[in-house]
Amino acid sequence: MRLDLAGRTALVTGSTQGIGRAIAAGLAAAGARVGVNGRSRESVDRALSSLGDAGDFVPVPADVTTAEGAAAALETIGPVDILVNNLGIFGAQEPLDITDDDWRRYFEVNVLAAVRLTRSTLPDMRSRGWGRILYIASDSAVVIPAEMIHYGMTKTALLGVSRGFAKEAAGSGVTVNSVIAGPTHTGGVEDFVYELVDRELPWDEAQREFMRRYRPQSLIQRLIEPEEIANMVVYLASPLASATTGGALRVDGGYVDAILP
Repeated sequence: MRLDLAGRTALVTGSTQGIGRAIAAGLAAAGARVGVNGRSRESVDRALSSLGDAGDFVPVPADVTTAEGAAAALETIGPVDILVNNLGIFGAQEPLDITDDDWRRYFEVNVLAAVRLTRSTLPDMRSRGWGRILYIASDSAVVIPAEMIHYGMTKTALLGVSRGFAKEAAGSGVTVNSVIAGPTHTGGVEDFVYELVDRELPWDEAQREFMRRYRPQSLIQRLIEPEEIANMVVYLASPLASATTGGALRVDGGYVDAILP
């Protein structure tokens, strides 16, 4: 299959590290011009340095969790053909200790920022007759983890947002999908793993212990690599996925114990 995105412009939010950076690299390898987004110019520059000369990358330093930051990001990158709402925060917290402010912050960062960017880009995509909007969700959307209910709630919300905007885009040539990412190996997740298992363990042992104790449903019995998530995103962003919309596509290592989400 040829995943040709030449001539397309993509914006990947929160793409200075982890899954977002892998997605940016994958889209660029398929020929897209890709906006690399982070809150500071320093973080964006570090990401661009790590990405090297492997594609056409545009620095997009902006806090897209605010209306002003989202507008600045879109002004920097120009008309967007592919929007990947990857930005998200997570962390373990005792359920009864999650404050009102915590609930609001998780919703505003993980859900409202994506809704705002969708609202800003979908009309133009629809007028051009082509576009791709993607939300990076999580297995936590379906299997709510007891140690981070507030995070799981936001990822469940993204599934609803994605399906709803797919209906709004019906018949326009614009597709809207979510990607359910399973437990993935990123720097942030390494920190999270060590919050839950013995910090003295070497990483390979810590990972196995984490999967055994906290994610035993995984059928691949390992953390997923960011590039594996990116592969699905690049396919869904490509012309080959033109009949796939309103879906929640799983790259979860078989973690969710269901045929459908």
